[in-house]
Amino acid sequence: MSVVRWGVGLGATAVLVATGAWVVWPQDVDSDLWQKIRPAIEARLVAESHGTGYGETVPELDARWFCHAEALELDERDGVVRAGVDTLCMEYGVQADALVECSGAHVPQVLRLERDADGGYRVLSREEPPDGAGYAEWTHSHFGHFTRAELDDTLSATPLEAAARTHFGLAADAPVRDC
Repeated sequence: MSVVRWGVGLGATAVLVATGAWVVWPQDVDSDLWQKIRPAIEARLVAESHGTGYGETVPELDARWFCHAEALELDERDGVVRAGVDTLCMEYGVQADALVECSGAHVPQVLRLERDADGGYRVLSREEPPDGAGYAEWTHSHFGHFTRAELDDTLSATPLEAAARTHFGLAADAPVRDC
C-alpha cells in the first residue's frame, strides 16, 4: 500500500474518531442558564420530598428537607429547557445541639422547565429512574455515555449540612448524628 493511501486512511480515521468524540463527549453546561433554573429545580425537589422522611414523623426533631442539584446536561429549545441533573436530598432535624440525619436520596433526574411570566422558571415535568431493575436502562436512555460516568461520582452532603446548621441555628462544627 502506498504512503498516500495510508495518509488518506489515517486522516479519515482521525475525522471519524473526532466526530464520535464530539457527539458523545459531555458538553459544557451553560452556567448562566443553570443559575437561572437551579432555584426552581431545588425548590421542586424539596417540595416533592416533603412528607416522605422518617424525621417528619417525629415532631420534636423539627425535621425538614434540604436538596442540591448538579447540572450534567442542559439543552434549551423553543423556550423549553431539558435539564439532566444529579440530585441529593437529605432530611435533617435537630436534637441536643446536634444535626440529625434522618433520610436521604441520591437520584439522577431529567426535568423540563419553561420561563414563567415573572422571568423565573417553572418545572413542567420530572423523570427519575426506577429503583432496582430498569435503573441502568433508564440512565442509558436518558444520558450520554460520559454523563452516565459522572453519575458514579458521589455528591457531597457537606453543603446541605452547612445549610441545615444555618437553618437550625447550630454552630458550624455541630456534629451530625443518625436520626
